[in-house]
Amino acid sequence: MNTNSFQLRHIGPNKEEQEKMLKAIKADSLDQLINETVPENIRLKSDLDLAPAMSEYEYLAHIKELSEKNKVFKSYIGLGYHEAITPSVIQRNILENPGWYTAYTPYQAEIAQGRLEALLNFQTMVCDLTGMELANASLLDESTAAAEAMALLFDVRERAKKKSGANKFFVSEEILPQTLSLLQTRSTPIGIELVVGNHEDFSFGDDFFGAILQYPGKFGQIFDYESFVAKANENDIKVAVAADILSLVKLKAPGEFGASVVVGTTQRFGIPLGYGGPHAAYFATKEAYKRSIPGRIIGVTKDTNGGFALRMALQTREQHIKRERATSNICTAQVLLAVMAGMYAVYHGKSGIQFIADSVHNKTKLVANYLEKAGFKQLNSAYFDTLLVEIDAILLKPIAESFKVNFNYITDNLISISINEATTQKDLMKIFTIFGQLKKQPDSSSAESYGDFHQILTQESFDSDFEVISENVKRNTDFLENKIFNTYQSETNMMRYIKKLERKDLALNHSMISLGSCTMKLNAASEMLPLSNPQWGNIHPFVPLNQAEGYQIVLKKLEHQLNIITGFAGTSLQPNSGAQGEFAGLMTIRAYHQANGESHRNICIIPASAHGTNPASAVMAGMKVVVTKTADNGNIDVDDLREKAELHKDNLAALMVTYPSTHGVFESEIQKITKIIHDNGGQVYMDGANMNAQVGLTNPATIGADVCHLNLHKTFAIPHGGGGPGVGPICVAPQLVPFLPSNPLIKIGGKQAITAISGAPWGSALACLISYGYITMLGFRGLTNSTKNAILNANYIKERLSGHYETLYTGEKGRAAHEMIIDCRDFKNNGIEVVDIAKRLMDYGFHAPTVSFPVGGTMMIEPTESESLDELDRFCDAMISIREEIKNASADDENNPLKNAPHTQEMLTSDEWTLPYTRKQAAFPLEYIADNKFWPTVRRVDDAFGDRNLICSCNPIEDYM
Repeated sequence: MNTNSFQLRHIGPNKEEQEKMLKAIKADSLDQLINETVPENIRLKSDLDLAPAMSEYEYLAHIKELSEKNKVFKSYIGLGYHEAITPSVIQRNILENPGWYTAYTPYQAEIAQGRLEALLNFQTMVCDLTGMELANASLLDESTAAAEAMALLFDVRERAKKKSGANKFFVSEEILPQTLSLLQTRSTPIGIELVVGNHEDFSFGDDFFGAILQYPGKFGQIFDYESFVAKANENDIKVAVAADILSLVKLKAPGEFGASVVVGTTQRFGIPLGYGGPHAAYFATKEAYKRSIPGRIIGVTKDTNGGFALRMALQTREQHIKRERATSNICTAQVLLAVMAGMYAVYHGKSGIQFIADSVHNKTKLVANYLEKAGFKQLNSAYFDTLLVEIDAILLKPIAESFKVNFNYITDNLISISINEATTQKDLMKIFTIFGQLKKQPDSSSAESYGDFHQILTQESFDSDFEVISENVKRNTDFLENKIFNTYQSETNMMRYIKKLERKDLALNHSMISLGSCTMKLNAASEMLPLSNPQWGNIHPFVPLNQAEGYQIVLKKLEHQLNIITGFAGTSLQPNSGAQGEFAGLMTIRAYHQANGESHRNICIIPASAHGTNPASAVMAGMKVVVTKTADNGNIDVDDLREKAELHKDNLAALMVTYPSTHGVFESEIQKITKIIHDNGGQVYMDGANMNAQVGLTNPATIGADVCHLNLHKTFAIPHGGGGPGVGPICVAPQLVPFLPSNPLIKIGGKQAITAISGAPWGSALACLISYGYITMLGFRGLTNSTKNAILNANYIKERLSGHYETLYTGEKGRAAHEMIIDCRDFKNNGIEVVDIAKRLMDYGFHAPTVSFPVGGTMMIEPTESESLDELDRFCDAMISIREEIKNASADDENNPLKNAPHTQEMLTSDEWTLPYTRKQAAFPLEYIADNKFWPTVRRVDDAFGDRNLICSCNPIEDYM
């Protein structure tokens, strides 16, 4: 075996296993299988024009060398991003732990109780600090959270406001510039008019439905918003507040002065800057808006035994149910980062968080004091961590940069300085030395001043003789009083708490997660290691480009690699989830039509089988959805599509299509379909969810698409992290390149760029390192072989399950693509629903495949290329064993292993066993299970009870029962 070959480590089946599998599926070779699966007319004629593969050793040396091209300055730029300290216990046990980063979104609650508890902690922390009743389990970044707040307030307008057509949204000029750009992107398509101005001069007209304020303001000034919010509420204008979460330890909670929504980022709670992401945003609101809140909410319920259990609440808002009526895209969470931020609060506890906030504030006061003594004018009358200083910025900048320090240069004579948790005594001395180059300053080495420094950096509080936060804006309510935030302050306790939660969750480090459309493949350690390197982690997204040379090389190379793989001309890495990629792709199409004088084009054709996020994204982009039928064989009904394209030809904007189809088939008429759309004036958007079956064999450009989004967290190996981080870049044909998204602070995007899609110029740049590593270590040959083996593995499962389960759809030659749908609807005759199979699989040590999507009562199975023959066989043995159990089940008697699944350790070890089957059949139905048993920690959860009794934060246990 070539131990330098990453391909051999990434692809599960070895050569001998592949031959066995090919024999089982009656194919003479892998190439024969591919020829029978992928239509000849769309096959690539040559290899991908990518560099040969690097070994893992070579890649790690290469990425280290690139990291050293980044200049890690001390950045006091602020603007929503601050250097933070990741506690080592969290870095080692969560960020670097596949038990946390390879888990899937917690749809199967019984095997996700650990993550759900960690997210409940996050929600509790957010509710406590914001003073709101309800928080979700994270969004993508502060700017997209603000845009979601605007959309929610538009959705929940009073009846009179809706009737009168009130559509104006006031935006304080203190808002972060990247947030303003996002608000512009999201407002126009849905008919909202932004009015930017000074909140002190705002007149509360009837045509306004909402407003958003920044707290503190973008350059640090703390405003007392109480009277503004009171007057707005009197006029039925609901107010969102974008708040710095650490400042809320010192400042009055927005919930206390009448805010309807509070948003922000939790990045400064222990998350690396990472050149802009990934970071978990927060979104908190009133319980009255629980049906309109974007994203996911974790809620409390009970299991079959009446015991405490958690699950994702209000799941009926999911896009595959509400489709074009969805209020937002739910696929917009950063779970791994939210878990880390919540754990930061758990580990530091109330007193620790208070200490950090006091320390940051006091260091800021110390800087203000010294600047004043040195004769500089500091303009903020009230501040938490950011000072606004009049100074010759042109003179200051080269001096600061020579000391490896970044300030925020606003104008030629105005800068801001944002102090953070990681600012040390040495850093403060350096700041004073820099300012000393411009003007005489006090002797910072004097005994008196050293004493001040010393006090700040120890447990003692800094004794200043001035106060800058007035009583009427000071915090006056408790926070983080719950036991969870006051128990785990020693590292031993914290390590054990994290492990306790980890043991409750089934992740990819235990067994295969065969989710169709979700591509849970290996997230290799060598791809992940660079994320812990501070040379990548400590770069602020708005530093000058010459300080991020390593990042620029990686991001440009990754864009080039994705262009080659898709056959397209340009790529934007800015969208930081697949759903954001969908939205970004449609917005470029919208801009293209507008540039051609055809802004009336607003019809988006979407097949009935499409991902539920597709219609939701189309509506967000201001388009009207027209659904096309599915033919009997599961493919798009081409005649119906042609009819609708011709009917709407004057207004046709786009077709959204997933390829291979959501039914797991390469439709042979795809080029005919895309030509119909082009002939009728539309552009073709391809959903890249199933790129794992395309890479190296075909591509979106070849099938006739104009734009696609790619799920880097699926095909390109970024781990799901329990539901995020994700990256959803868009790749576009030449005519759409000019419209790629921009950023207000860093020049990026096309010549006619649309406004921003996420807050940071390159979105979740840190996570992009993973996909760059994946492509670079596989090379052109490894990428293609990965695709071939993904198709082989799926067809092997299809063959092994044949005779036990019916495969719903296949290609013209009887093959599946990289995923397949099995039909479970007839099992209702035995009283068995598809959800029963999902729960029973937990007893066999497996996470269920995708349930009831895209067809109700079915399972969509995708094994990926990373799974070995042994693991595929274990999964198939489990499914066949369950099929036998179904045969023995009866609609008249529901007391069977499927209906009672999952079986917990508590059940198996109890003194009484009254079930009509043995304990062994319940928990160890196959031999392999005893060797590596995974125990679900709760019995089947009661979703309906939880939704009727919605509790989404850590209340005392008595409140739950």
